[in-house]
This record gives sequence, C-alpha cells and structure tokens, in this order.
Amino acid sequence: MNTNLANLTRISRLGLVNAYLVREDDGLTVVDTMLPGSQRHILAAARAIGLPITCIALTHAHGDHIGSLDALAAALPDAEVCISARDARLLAKDRTLDPGEPRDKLRGGLPGAKTRPTRTLAHGDRVGSLEVVATPGHTPGHVAFLDTRDGTLLCGDVFTTVGGVATTSQANWRFPLASMGTWNGEIDLASARALRALGPSVLAPGHGGVVASPVAAMDAAIAKAA
Repeated sequence: MNTNLANLTRISRLGLVNAYLVREDDGLTVVDTMLPGSQRHILAAARAIGLPITCIALTHAHGDHIGSLDALAAALPDAEVCISARDARLLAKDRTLDPGEPRDKLRGGLPGAKTRPTRTLAHGDRVGSLEVVATPGHTPGHVAFLDTRDGTLLCGDVFTTVGGVATTSQANWRFPLASMGTWNGEIDLASARALRALGPSVLAPGHGGVVASPVAAMDAAIAKAA
C-alpha cells in the first residue's frame, strides 16, 4: 500500500508498518526500512517515482524500522545511512544505558544490523529538507524528521495513528505493539508535547495512516496520556 503526497510517498506493509520516501531535488531519502524483506517494496516505489535513493534515515533502532536496512544498504552502496548517535549504539547491539538515563528496561525488538551508519544525527541537523528533532523516550535516541518545506512531520513511534492518533507513552489497546516497545513513558510523552509544539501540517507515523491537520488530534492524544 502506497500513499503519495507532494514530497512524500508512504510505503506500508499490511497497512501497519511504514517507510517513507521523501523527494529532494537530487533524489530520495528513505525514512525507516520496515520489516525484513521490505527492500523490494521500497526499491519498487523509488523506481516508480523515477529518482535514486541517496539516503537512508532511521528514526530509531527497533527491528520493524531497521528490518531491511542491511538488504537495502547492500542494494544502494552509495547511499548515506543516518541514525542518531545514541541509537547507533543499539544498532550495534550495545544496550548499555548512559549515566543519568533512567534505568528502565530497553524494550521492543533490537536485533541490530551489520550496516554501520555513515553519519550520526543530533537535534537540529539537516538531512536534505528534513530537520532532525530529538524525541527520546520510545528508545533513548529516537528522532523525528520535520520537512521544513511544508511542515510534514515524520514522527517515527512517538505517535501512532492505527484506530486514531495516540502517543506511545502508555498502553494503547488499539495498537499495543508500539507502546509495549517504549523504554520510558514520561520522556516519550515529553517528546510528544515537543512535536505538537511544532504545529505540523501532516503527521506521518511509523504505524498507521498519514493524518492531515493533526494538531487537535495530537492535543487529544497527549491529554489522554497525561
């Protein structure tokens, strides 16, 4: 299942797990790689657009977001691979917590990958038209990406939209898997508030459909989780 917006193509497995192609002047950035075996769907979508994939950008290191990273990187040896410096450690299967981080258990599938990032990301960095927004909580180094051209927010797993917009900071019966993978709910909720403060025009989550004019729904989701 694919959804096309002006600069954004959503690629979905089972309607539940998403990757995105972000159009730039010189090619495409793929955000997240979905489950193992998804590389053929991503590559086919890029061929349909008619532009090369120049960058693979990851919101975090859970297996349903990096599942096809190794296969995709092998197919695209010249593509940049980007992830936050903190979650790059999870990508390398280093699960140690930093001093000062909550001692909560790291949750969700963290299979790691053979592929090493060519670039690590910090808050405020740019990946083409995408501004990196630090959004820890779901994982320690989770990031979101804000398209500075039109306000589209690729929020990873800070929010989901399966059955309605919800945060992943607490249990959600409509789609429990994402919230079950959250490392620290309090930090995650603070990240949800930070994303809402950006006033995005479109919310593009890791799980669920793309939502236009999402601010009111984000407010309701945050209020429910508070």
